Amino acid sequence: MTATAHLLASGPGWRVSDIVCTAGPTDRAFEEEHPQHCIAIVRSGSFRYSSTQGSAVLAPGSLLLGNRGACFECGHEHAAGDRCLAFQFEPAWLEGIVAAVPGARNADFAQAHLPPLPALAHLVAAAEIAAGEPERLEETALRLAGAVASVLSGQRSRAETPSARDQRRITRALRHIEAHCEQPLSLDTLAGLAAMSPYHFLRTFRILVGMTPHQYVLRTRLHRAALLLRRTEQPVAGIAFDCGFGDLSTFNRRFRRVMGASPSDYRST
Repeated sequence: MTATAHLLASGPGWRVSDIVCTAGPTDRAFEEEHPQHCIAIVRSGSFRYSSTQGSAVLAPGSLLLGNRGACFECGHEHAAGDRCLAFQFEPAWLEGIVAAVPGARNADFAQAHLPPLPALAHLVAAAEIAAGEPERLEETALRLAGAVASVLSGQRSRAETPSARDQRRITRALRHIEAHCEQPLSLDTLAGLAAMSPYHFLRTFRILVGMTPHQYVLRTRLHRAALLLRRTEQPVAGIAFDCGFGDLSTFNRRFRRVMGASPSDYRST
């Protein structure tokens, strides 16, 4: 088995599991079926996800979306391993949430994934923190399902899909960002790592990831800072510098804009 699932919490109509996959380029991808509706937050690593709703390369902060009974396939042609926080829902449970979201009409997901959207950054960080506090996961599951339904109600899916070669190149850049987000990462540097021209890299990155490389680097730094604020006693200034922010005021301003609270207030809630 290349994937192991550890159940963190469950209740009538929902369950949350921590899923670790060790598959790599030499492992053959095989078709599976979603037993329930699924929203999975990618915590680390990257992989190719294909389902009846479409296909995408998923990286940290992305949300995998699956419908009950839908066939899907996950591949690691470009790099080994990933870890996801998977929220699974029975249809009736999810339908009750969707019915309360303005503009949402169907509990089935019309697309295969959501990129690391700024609008979901606070909730994604909260979900990963709640993974260590099972008593908070039911509330987190409710909030996550409602937020995804709200985003999907106003979003159109993209038709264009980059080639397998370009997906492999972008994956290389995503892995580098994940491992070195605290370092200066210019567009030219990342494009060079992907062996692509800056223009082609930027265009392809936006199609696959749903945001620009700069936005993704910032999202990765802020997510890491949010986890450190809750999990350590490290001073705010130290966290800011360790996560790649050149000065404290810039970190405070950007953290508040994305997370909805100052770093100090976020740590105390």
